[in-house]
Amino acid sequence: MSHDHDHNHSELSDIELRVRALETLLTEKGYVDPPALDELIETYETKVGPKNGARVVARAWADPDYREWLLKDATAAIAELGFTGRQGEHMVAVENTHDTHNMVVCTLCSCYPWSVLGLPPVWYKSAPYRSRAVRDPRGVLAEFGVTLPEDTKIRVWDSTAEVRYLVIPRRPVGTDSWPEEDLAELVTRDSMIGTGLARDPNSVGETA
Repeated sequence: MSHDHDHNHSELSDIELRVRALETLLTEKGYVDPPALDELIETYETKVGPKNGARVVARAWADPDYREWLLKDATAAIAELGFTGRQGEHMVAVENTHDTHNMVVCTLCSCYPWSVLGLPPVWYKSAPYRSRAVRDPRGVLAEFGVTLPEDTKIRVWDSTAEVRYLVIPRRPVGTDSWPEEDLAELVTRDSMIGTGLARDPNSVGETA
């Protein structure tokens, strides 16, 4: 659900602290190569993981019945495409419109829909984002390069251990005839968090 208040919690959860300690131990013993691990994390965070969510959004853009199902029962609709997991079992999809822009944060720690977005970016877990996204969402969006009309309402959704959110960005104009696989190329990770918009069709180089 949407919130308008902050929570005072440690920036790193217990699990994150344990993972960091384990990573340090394995590195010291020579079992882990930090650069290789960083590259793997970067790939899953920005490439592999978000492609799942992009497929969900593209299907919603192309199929009105699926879009309606996704907005009504995101958990089931997402599972239909094969994307399930402990981090994304309880999903809610929120749709950007001409009047409303949605943005997701986790003020408690870093709850994130791993099954459709991959690993959470570092900034999503940072204390400044977690606090300012609630207090000054328009200012935060501006820092991401997103400027919205003054009359656009911004809704901030607070993810929890029970509920994770997926933003359906607005479909770019001029893509009515595009197939799903091409539409998916327009969907970015940040657009599904709400800190970005769908890509300009001209930047993709597709005219299908």
